[in-house]
Amino acid sequence: MGIVRRPFGLEHVVLIFVDGLGVGSFDPCRNPLTQPAFDLLAYFQERPNPSPVGEGGLAFAVDTTLGIPGLPQSATGQTALLTGVNAAQHLGRHLSGFPNRRLRLLIEQYSIFRQLRQRGCRAAFLNTFRPPFFDHNPHDILRYLSATTLSNLYADLAFFDLDDLLAGRSIYQDITNESLRQKGFDVPLFSPEKAGKIVARQAREYDFVLFEFFQTDRAGHSQNFESARRELLKLERFLGALLAESRLQDTLIIVTSDHGNIEDLSRKTHTENPALTLLFGPGRADLHASLTDLTDFVPLILALCCH
Repeated sequence: MGIVRRPFGLEHVVLIFVDGLGVGSFDPCRNPLTQPAFDLLAYFQERPNPSPVGEGGLAFAVDTTLGIPGLPQSATGQTALLTGVNAAQHLGRHLSGFPNRRLRLLIEQYSIFRQLRQRGCRAAFLNTFRPPFFDHNPHDILRYLSATTLSNLYADLAFFDLDDLLAGRSIYQDITNESLRQKGFDVPLFSPEKAGKIVARQAREYDFVLFEFFQTDRAGHSQNFESARRELLKLERFLGALLAESRLQDTLIIVTSDHGNIEDLSRKTHTENPALTLLFGPGRADLHASLTDLTDFVPLILALCCH
């Protein structure tokens, strides 16, 4: 990545990490994003890279293979995204599921949250965690924690709980709280629009915020077209509200993924498709050139947030 110049007026960076969302072909039989309901997420291999999206945004493709043969996977992809280190190259392979010990060591040393905190920046992981998580010492269950959770843990940052959700300081991973209610938790349903507004408001309190949405990956593995469409439409509405509520003159919004999946429902596995990536806010026309693979996000965010 070359020299990054901080755009004039930039104060906040928002990273929306969407698990399993690649750039697929315009094939209605395989790709649910070809349906008319989508605007922000409707970017396909047939379009120029980058292409305009929404009102003033850019959509483009980011490599997820990291130079290693085989299908990209979550543990290595997310570690690369959140540390800036080529985790697949570090292991010599792609690793699915949760980070193993070698990847955890990378996250402990290089996680975006830890690096931001060391530089005096204010950062937050806006996902709500439910009570079973707080029943354990997280350091006792490291092998069961995702790269995002480990990144926050190793930075010694607080985790948001249900009280924070009720107070509008965080949102649950499914955006609407539907799965929380199914588990018996007494929380209100959120519309995707309400959740998007919460993230936009919280972003003003920090230099950098992260929200993770992984229902896309689950829907992709299910190969259920209606489930995939439902999760993607929820995400589309959430992003639309986030953009509408954000002050895009001082807030950069980045949407990206760790690997492809939901864009090709003809297969149950991940894909080698690049990650669908969106940029909104100041400097987007110049900054997109700095993002070619998953290792480029952390250096860019550090350059933008720490000044």
